[in-house]
Amino acid sequence: MRLHTSLKVAAVVAATALLASACSSGGSGDGDGKAAPSGGATPTDPAQKIELTYWTWAPGMDEVVKTWNAEHPNIHVTVNKQDGGDPAVTKLLTAIKAGSGAPDIMQAEYQKIPTLVAADALADISGDLGSDVKGDFSDGTWQSVTLGSDAVYGVPQDSGPMEFYYRADIFEKYGLKVPTTWDEYAQVATELHKKDPTAYLGTFSSGDAGWFAGLTQQAGASWWGVDGDAWSVDIDSAATQKVASFWGKLVEDGVIDNKPMYTPAWNKGLNDGTQVGWISAIWAPGVLSGNAADTQGKWKMAKLPQWNAGDDVTGNWGGSATAVTTQSKYPQYAAEFVTWLNTSAEAAKLLVSKSGLYPASLESQKTALTDPPEFFSNQTDFYTLASQISKTVNPFTYGPNVDVAYSAYNDAFGKATKAKSQQAFLDAVTTMQTTTLGDLKNSGYNVKE
Repeated sequence: MRLHTSLKVAAVVAATALLASACSSGGSGDGDGKAAPSGGATPTDPAQKIELTYWTWAPGMDEVVKTWNAEHPNIHVTVNKQDGGDPAVTKLLTAIKAGSGAPDIMQAEYQKIPTLVAADALADISGDLGSDVKGDFSDGTWQSVTLGSDAVYGVPQDSGPMEFYYRADIFEKYGLKVPTTWDEYAQVATELHKKDPTAYLGTFSSGDAGWFAGLTQQAGASWWGVDGDAWSVDIDSAATQKVASFWGKLVEDGVIDNKPMYTPAWNKGLNDGTQVGWISAIWAPGVLSGNAADTQGKWKMAKLPQWNAGDDVTGNWGGSATAVTTQSKYPQYAAEFVTWLNTSAEAAKLLVSKSGLYPASLESQKTALTDPPEFFSNQTDFYTLASQISKTVNPFTYGPNVDVAYSAYNDAFGKATKAKSQQAFLDAVTTMQTTTLGDLKNSGYNVKE
């Protein structure tokens, strides 16, 4: 569901026009350095009880919120479990359009925030946040909730910084060097496949648009932008073409697999050692432990290979924010809860232990995560390294029709991986650009080419 009124779109886009800046507005500070909400830290009438509803799909959130409710008896939050992804967005937009039924607080994936903002579903809570809240997060992650403007449409909750996972035992067996650049990655992929024709350093997955978006993010791409009062689309930028060309050549040469992730064949490869590496994100240990439990202790995590030696940047694959909806009657109290949930040490430990989330807050990453995941017990510095990587996320702007772009990716790159040609990968990027731009225009958005 997308907005079709040009006048409304112009107003929304104008509010997100300053792409180069990412700042939050201030408020009056309280004892812990965070701002009290504009309505006061507690209701002015001691007998008044504020009731807030919270839609989320994160597991264990009932247990997290229970702590808040015990400490804030006059601001009670009720958790309402939802399906994640598109179903949650559709349900919220339906409620917003109907004028009732929306929650006060909503878990929103970063890539869905522009769609929700364009539909006037998320409130700007910049006036209800402390001036120091922004400092808890990397610049790249913070831009995900500001769209590059002075407005703030949520507080980052969890993030998915991308990393390189590899079978340390197989690397040792074949004397392979952990790649620090993408050129080295290609060399190691070739060397591995030559020594064992059944083994691959990874796969190019045509079913995971968010994965590819994160890789282009690391390369410096930003698929959408705001130019004056108009959206722009730059999927076919030089950065995206560079990434597509790189992987297309590896697939064409046959040294990287071209099958989708999360299939029985891919899972088998993780178990039998024919999938020797995985470009993934911080949540990978959970997938590996579930799909290849017998390989525990054989994997290690490293920084993503860089395009230029000496660089230190990454992209995001996944992650979400906690936002306040425009239908909330108590946005200041909702903002207080959202701030506590995503910046306090107390909540961070609960998000990790009860919900299994990797907190977006840089401080929380250090205080709430000390021991490595059980699957990576052989790598004691796992979370120390992960925290360093999390700081290096490149900024990336999503647009209001990310679903169209992702669908175009699945179709175009599905054909490209079957064709196994570098040119087919480049053509797929062009198809994504044409499809996404055309959809924006047809949907009534103000677009600048």
